[in-house]
Amino acid sequence: MILLRVLLVSRIDDRNALEFTKKLADSLEKNGFFVMFEKSTGKSLGSCGFPLKEISADFVIVVGGDGTFLHTAQCLPPNIPLIGVNMGEVGFLAGLEPREAIPFLLSMREGFLTEKRMKIRFSRGGSWLGDALNEAVIVTRSPAKMLRFTIKIDEIEAEGFRADGIIISTPTGSTAYAMSAGGPIVDPGIEGFLLVPLAPYMLSSRPHLIAAERSLSIVLESEKTATLVIDGQNRIDLGEYDEITVTRSPNPAIFICGKKTFFEKVNDKLKRL
Repeated sequence: MILLRVLLVSRIDDRNALEFTKKLADSLEKNGFFVMFEKSTGKSLGSCGFPLKEISADFVIVVGGDGTFLHTAQCLPPNIPLIGVNMGEVGFLAGLEPREAIPFLLSMREGFLTEKRMKIRFSRGGSWLGDALNEAVIVTRSPAKMLRFTIKIDEIEAEGFRADGIIISTPTGSTAYAMSAGGPIVDPGIEGFLLVPLAPYMLSSRPHLIAAERSLSIVLESEKTATLVIDGQNRIDLGEYDEITVTRSPNPAIFICGKKTFFEKVNDKLKRL
């Protein structure tokens, strides 16, 4: 049997998450897995660890909430599968709950299924700004101020509106901030860009789902300074008339399929809200 190399990442400010990560590591090692820790996780557990950007593993297990999962996905090299164990409030990105995690993960010695999740790439003037697994948000840096946006699809001005901001979401991120702002839940098997205005001035400004094959750009038509926030992790300052180009990232995230389908998870987790 092939020895599987597993990297464990834990939320380090949560004692329950760290204790579960240690318990999980012990179970995996006893059953023939080669276990490694992410650097901060290892330090918190009194062990050595490895930086995410330099890791080589057959798959990664993230113990924590969606924030821990997104941080891991941002830093992980391409093409490494990952799965989450939910230790947060809702955990839409997690494939497993703690009670079912250890038996399922041990069964992965016999193989596992994966699915690709599209990421969105953001650029300005030809320079890469970052990739998002969930979403990016453009908001003003001045409280209670509105911004003006122009949306270009295939180089044609498709819409202009004023709003507190705009969310540019992947289908995976449709159950996150975009859903809270009134956007639809989108099957992650669909590849597209979900645009959701934040508190638009005109009620006619509605969410749009745009095919990933189209060219999309967002122009900031406002004198006010703004910030682009990618997956809640990276912040980029924007200036007047900055144009943000939105494309499909060449590096999708690789999710390990858990016990429940996407729609089973949505049905289960929405009941908790």
